[in-house]
Amino acid sequence: MTNAQAAASSSAWAPLREPLFRALWIAAFASNVGTWMQNVAAAWLMTSLTSSATMVALVQTATSLPIFLAGLLSGAIGDVVDRRKLLLVAQGWMLTVAGALGILTLLGATTPLALLLLTFALGLGAAMMAPTWQAIQPELVPREEFPQAVSLGAVQFNLARSVGPALGGLVVAIAGPGAVFLVNAASFLAVAIPVYRWQRPTDESIFILYH
Repeated sequence: MTNAQAAASSSAWAPLREPLFRALWIAAFASNVGTWMQNVAAAWLMTSLTSSATMVALVQTATSLPIFLAGLLSGAIGDVVDRRKLLLVAQGWMLTVAGALGILTLLGATTPLALLLLTFALGLGAAMMAPTWQAIQPELVPREEFPQAVSLGAVQFNLARSVGPALGGLVVAIAGPGAVFLVNAASFLAVAIPVYRWQRPTDESIFILYH
């Protein structure tokens, strides 16, 4: 490896040269922005449906509880099934749930209980996906660029956390929470498309490559 090649590999942005990693990085940013927008819209909607402080607090509980309940199980499942298919199923599940919540809200049919149940279902999809999403990262970039890939993942997550709530509040003010839920549903499609196009090697090939 020449000095120029070594310098390029050590660049913090080097993983973005990989087309699949770049596509999934952008898609993950869009999805995370949608998730933060969803959190704002769900909390705002609950305050308009009920004056109960407990019900409003339960929105955040419904968002985070699935990670606690299903985190270990989802990691185990991701080790024994095709990870690409698992990611597609999780994205399809979350797209359906967010879309259903958006349609119910636009129709004025969302109740506090329905909001909590659908928020929990959305969190369950995220909990099932998260360990597998982390596990595929070494398959997307060369081994020597993996530390930079991890750092870029943290960058996009924190950037989405900064942008998402503000954008969510803006869309709620302009178009209402139902529109936010539909935007979030579309963000899962943004992830599903590059995952669907990913020609993932067989598990045997991956084992040989990394061992």
